[in-house]
Amino acid sequence: MKILFISSEVAPFAKTGGLGDVGGALPRALRAAGHDVRVVLPFYARVAEGNFDIQRAFGSLEHRLGPHRLSFSTLESTIPGTDVPVYFVHCPTLYGRRGIYTQDADEHLRFAMLGWGALRIAQQLRFAPDIVHVNDWQSALVPVTLRSVLAWDRLFEQTRTVLTLHNVGHQGTFGAHVLPELGLEAARDLFHQDQLAQGKLSFLLTGILHANAITTVSPTYAKEITTPEHGVGLDGFLRGRSDVLFGILNGIDDEVWNPRRDPYLRHHFSAGALAGKLRCSLELSEATGLPHRPGVPRIGIVSRLTWQKGLDLCFSVLPRLLARRDVQLVVLGSGEPKYEDFFARLARAAPRQVAFANKFSEPLAHLIEAGSDMFLMPSRYEPCGLNQMYSLAYGTPPIVHATGGLVDTVRLFDRRTGRGNGFVFEHFDEHGLWWALDYALSCFEDRAAWSRLVHNGMTEDFSWSHRVREYVDLYRKLVPGASS
Repeated sequence: MKILFISSEVAPFAKTGGLGDVGGALPRALRAAGHDVRVVLPFYARVAEGNFDIQRAFGSLEHRLGPHRLSFSTLESTIPGTDVPVYFVHCPTLYGRRGIYTQDADEHLRFAMLGWGALRIAQQLRFAPDIVHVNDWQSALVPVTLRSVLAWDRLFEQTRTVLTLHNVGHQGTFGAHVLPELGLEAARDLFHQDQLAQGKLSFLLTGILHANAITTVSPTYAKEITTPEHGVGLDGFLRGRSDVLFGILNGIDDEVWNPRRDPYLRHHFSAGALAGKLRCSLELSEATGLPHRPGVPRIGIVSRLTWQKGLDLCFSVLPRLLARRDVQLVVLGSGEPKYEDFFARLARAAPRQVAFANKFSEPLAHLIEAGSDMFLMPSRYEPCGLNQMYSLAYGTPPIVHATGGLVDTVRLFDRRTGRGNGFVFEHFDEHGLWWALDYALSCFEDRAAWSRLVHNGMTEDFSWSHRVREYVDLYRKLVPGASS
């Protein structure tokens, strides 16, 4: 099949989180399965700073968005290590800034232009996609665009659209006054009228209303977002489209996140040969300044430091844990000041037990996964989560809250039967987190049980080669005449 994949993030070109990982890995898996997939994203300033082989594809075009005349050109590359074509919408006026996302007054223009640019690129290529696959709010106006103002173009006559919701908490909501600046004034009747009357316009809601199919990144999250607790105001609309809402668990890129060949690690290992994990632990001690103490469990955290990640539970639990148990903690991340301040204070108070790197570092993230004994991920909600799957692959059993994709990937370890792959706490409160940490540390002391637990996780297959089949099956249902 022919697939146009549009995303605001595609690793390794541009990434702030899981969306970028999926943006790089899913197209690669689709191409490996034999499909003709073309990827489109903005040409951010940070892409220009990277060491990528990027060429000019097409010269400058003009595109009008209401009163705005925008000039853009098309650059091209491939996802490194693959032959997956990547096209960049090169519009310095909109994308020549430090951040991928901004609080600037023209944020709606930046991502309206992503959708329009992708469709203009398809027209230039004469690429008639069976599927246009869009991701999150930043490209969610494409389905209504194809249904309305581009309905005349026979290039897209057989095209069907899929919208993947990576996190419904981010909806791309702007004042209704921006509608004329989106190039969609003629489609005003297709926007949610009550919302427009309230003076608002949501990119994501518009995509939910008009995509031929909606996917989200785990089966449990697909159920959760149809409830008021997790739907963030969209639950009623998602219940209304439940017949085309599917939960497909993300995979992990096992070319990058694989302890047997991880490009960021000096020492590799596998379920049957764990010596490299010990060497990674030694290297992590050197990198963080923590003393290496064999037999003392080390807990890793790699996270955006935000409310969603459940870190409030740590405020009372972690100081108590460090005071009562012989344990080390390595934290990598940045975000809200209150969480940054908490981990910084923790590291100052217990420098032989806690190391905090207030930044993001891809090499250090890989080293923490490889060199830690267990991984803490107490998310309040988690659409899918990737770090718990990375942790399982690296023999670092995860400790998680029972939500979203964490439930779909982590099963509570039973010391009696030896079944399970991690530690799951049901109740999102301090008692739940304390119980999970205490049980994990107790299991760690039982070396035979711990070896079984590590082996269970490392021998599971979370690769995209399995997940991609579910997307392909869905695409084929939408486009029955598409080639296999």
